[in-house]
Amino acid sequence: MKIVNRRRMNDEGSHNIWRSYSDMMSGLLLLFVLIMAVCLMQAQKNYNEKLAEQASRLQTQDELDRTQEALSQRESEVEAQSLTLTDLQKALEAQALTLSTKESELDASQHTLSDAQKTLADQQKQLEDQQALVADQQSLLAQQESELEVRDAALVASQQKLDEQTRLMNEQQEKIDQIIGVKAALIESLNQEFSANQINVNIDAQTGAIVLDSNVLFALRESELTEEGQRILYQVLPVYCEVLLSDEYADYVAEVIIDGYTDSTGDYFSNLQLSQNRALAVAAYLLTISGSFLDETTQTSLQEKLTANGRSESNLILDENGNENSDASRRVEVKFRLKDDEMIQELSQILAGAGTAG
Repeated sequence: MKIVNRRRMNDEGSHNIWRSYSDMMSGLLLLFVLIMAVCLMQAQKNYNEKLAEQASRLQTQDELDRTQEALSQRESEVEAQSLTLTDLQKALEAQALTLSTKESELDASQHTLSDAQKTLADQQKQLEDQQALVADQQSLLAQQESELEVRDAALVASQQKLDEQTRLMNEQQEKIDQIIGVKAALIESLNQEFSANQINVNIDAQTGAIVLDSNVLFALRESELTEEGQRILYQVLPVYCEVLLSDEYADYVAEVIIDGYTDSTGDYFSNLQLSQNRALAVAAYLLTISGSFLDETTQTSLQEKLTANGRSESNLILDENGNENSDASRRVEVKFRLKDDEMIQELSQILAGAGTAG
């Protein structure tokens, strides 16, 4: 009986050992599974972060590409404007050459007329002397009279050509006088209108341009209008444009121009971009507020005539010692151009030179 009980106790002890071992292995397996799960979650998190970082880099690259494309487009626009200005300059030079040629032809005709008149006087004197000669010289006199008739015909033709050229020059002079009179009247109207509105603005007596201080309109190196700048533009631009686009002057005005300028600080291209952006900001603000003082038809006319140009650091303002005045150089100019203004100015200079020579 004791032997049986001892065996049974041994069997139960062995069974307890295997159960403890099994529980221990189950615990280790569970711990391994938990460690694997934590590792997988961490790996998934790292993978997601890498995907997000890659997406951010792609987005940044796209933004850089769009920025580069915008810069390329603006460079193309600047080049197109430069080509347009070159073509206009060539056209003006061609017109100046044509006028110079006509002036030379006119001078030649005048010399021819003078020579013909002198010749006529000489022939008339010869005729008076020949009248005293004997009858055998009458044939020679008849021949000389025929020659005189031919030269008289040439003289009449030259006189007619001279009269026609004089008429054309008088017409051009009348046109110049009319344009000059319109510009002077327009500038006077601008002065009167600003004075009536009690706005202190300096208007160039020759060009009609007004200069706005960029230090007030914009923060340093910025192209977004300040509140003070918007307030000033809201006072000045409506008065200026209402006069230009009034029924009295609208047909004469070819262009309303907004030019932006910078000082010489920085490189030329960045200054060109800054000045262009500032000119565009003023132009955009003008179009935004135009509905408050112009009717729909006049707004359309303003849109067709309005141009904005970046002049970079060109036309710097110098002080009395010849040094750059940086504050004055940073400016925005608003001005106008009359139809055929450049051609009329060139004609006026040519005609003035011809009058002095005469």
